[in-house]
Amino acid sequence: MARYKVTVATGDVAEAGTNNSISITLVGSRGESRRTTVSLLFLPGQEKSLSVDCGQDLGPIVLIRLHKWRLFLEDAWFCKDVRVSAPDGTLYRFPCYQWLEGVTTVEVREGSGKKLADDELQILKEHRHRELVARQEAFRWKNFAQGWPRCLNVGSILELDSDIQFSCVRATDFTGFLILQGASHFLSGFLLRSTSWDSLDEMRTIFSRTQGRDIVPEYVAKHWQEDEFFGYQFLNGNNPIIIRCCTALPLKFPVTPEMVAGSLGSGTDLGKELQEGRIFIVDYEVLDDIPADTINGRQQYVAAPLCLLHQGTDGLLRPIAIQLSQTPGTSSPIFLPSDDEWDWLLAKTWVRNADFYIHQLLTHLLRTHLFGEVFAIATLRHLPTCHPLFKLLMPHFRFTLHINTLARSVLINPGGLIDKGSGVTYEGLKLVVQRGLEQVTYTSLCLPDDIHHRGMSHVPNYHYRDDGMSLWEAIESFVTGIVTFYYGGDSAVCGDTELQAWVMDIFTNGFLGRTSSGVPSSLQTVEELIKFLSMVMFTCSAQHAAVNNGQYDLGAFVPNAPSSMRHPPPREKGRAFLQHFLDTVPEVATTANILVTLILLSSQLKDRRLLGQYPEERFTEAEPRRLIRAFQRQLEEIRDRIEERNYLAELRYNYLNPLETENSISI
Repeated sequence: MARYKVTVATGDVAEAGTNNSISITLVGSRGESRRTTVSLLFLPGQEKSLSVDCGQDLGPIVLIRLHKWRLFLEDAWFCKDVRVSAPDGTLYRFPCYQWLEGVTTVEVREGSGKKLADDELQILKEHRHRELVARQEAFRWKNFAQGWPRCLNVGSILELDSDIQFSCVRATDFTGFLILQGASHFLSGFLLRSTSWDSLDEMRTIFSRTQGRDIVPEYVAKHWQEDEFFGYQFLNGNNPIIIRCCTALPLKFPVTPEMVAGSLGSGTDLGKELQEGRIFIVDYEVLDDIPADTINGRQQYVAAPLCLLHQGTDGLLRPIAIQLSQTPGTSSPIFLPSDDEWDWLLAKTWVRNADFYIHQLLTHLLRTHLFGEVFAIATLRHLPTCHPLFKLLMPHFRFTLHINTLARSVLINPGGLIDKGSGVTYEGLKLVVQRGLEQVTYTSLCLPDDIHHRGMSHVPNYHYRDDGMSLWEAIESFVTGIVTFYYGGDSAVCGDTELQAWVMDIFTNGFLGRTSSGVPSSLQTVEELIKFLSMVMFTCSAQHAAVNNGQYDLGAFVPNAPSSMRHPPPREKGRAFLQHFLDTVPEVATTANILVTLILLSSQLKDRRLLGQYPEERFTEAEPRRLIRAFQRQLEEIRDRIEERNYLAELRYNYLNPLETENSISI
């Protein structure tokens, strides 16, 4: 007789325990055990041990079956893992980390990472096939809007599988936070005022009520009019990926040397500065002819500006010319720092308004949330739980499908918070994302390539680049270790049919099969696989942190990131003044609506997992676990460097600090 010692662990999460009956079957290469009851009561975090006696040795234990049965009331159970000690002393680990609901049987494989080619037993090949068939039925694609990446085919968060929903702790915190912020603004009277702000100073009162969150907004309110801070935000603000080096002016932006001579300083000229790489451009062409909406019955306006910036001898970027349309002419003047104070300030504010749209809809929504969802769905559909890349990637999709489903219900839906608070129509919103996807390239998603392509390698004070590159390199190093451990060479990559189906699904449903994007539809080498995985993990962690976490900081003071404009772009100079400015930026109620959203999106909710934290031990082999520890040490070193730089800084850039960077897009 063979006796197996079994330990079954319940997860240490809220409501993980159960009073339903749990039993287990061991499956080995030479047979299986009888079904044995584990317990009728599990508490969260509790382990139960038992012995399973078999008439013969089962051989290597390759999977287990967990059976959940109830007599009366349903009580879902979250299983952490199962450990089985064989008569010869061999320890087998079975990571589970999933909910068992209803009367059900769940099969869990032994924890070693296995590609399809690694499976020799027919029972294991059949198990991974059944798992993927079930997943492809459960996680289906649908179109949310024409020309957008496809998304998960569910109507609301109530339809989500329990394993991808918010935890109880996160769900409670999210709902409570939203109610609290909405109520505070309502009671303060802001949500009821459909009038202009009385003064610039009054705009500070809306964020002075958020205790502990007003330090950066106060800095913004003090410095927002300064050209240096305007330039700084293209490097280290919420949208640090749109600025590029300009070596030749586009014909549609006819800035002359005479216009900018005073801004460039003595001893140089526009041609020389262009040639030496000190001129930069931001172009919001994607907003051209986007239809504008009404808010509270009043027409709003949208512009598609161009902005030219210069890197001074002090290394700082400053704007030197702004045109508020894509069509030059007498009715579209080029605004300059030498113009009247309010003309220049209003022109810069139009640029900030355009940047608000591009940041929210493309840099944030499209390039992190929507792509992150595509990566998550493709992973669930094509990589079984035992696949090493499933183990690597799943922590980076935690809560993503939940937050995106929620966003489609309350944030980017018709009549949602973005629709109500911004100056573009709902059709315009959809069109911006459609145009944005058409312009996305694989180069732009891979940080080292993107920095080089935009000519931004040597610009000083570009903390997004520097911190981002540190994180990219740490992620790439970790990924390299995992990939080389599980893939012996290029042929193993080519021959992994599950991997190839995963990449093709991302290409087809995320990038709509557009070959001009440069996004691969297959992966042929270890090097290509490492790059693609690094891009996925960076997008879902560091990139999202960089473009999400500062939204309230930099957007709370409304003129710095106005969500709508209530007067059309000026067609001539000399007409701007303070009251006109106050009547152009969003009214009080619109500001309050947007701020409730921004403070939620950039808040630290409970039950978050920081980059490199893997409490769910999906990898059981020694080498991947060693690689995780090395990755964590690299992240600690990056954290120390960032905090040392920030120590004396008046305005800290902390959005890519590993202590502020979550593993996944979860908010």
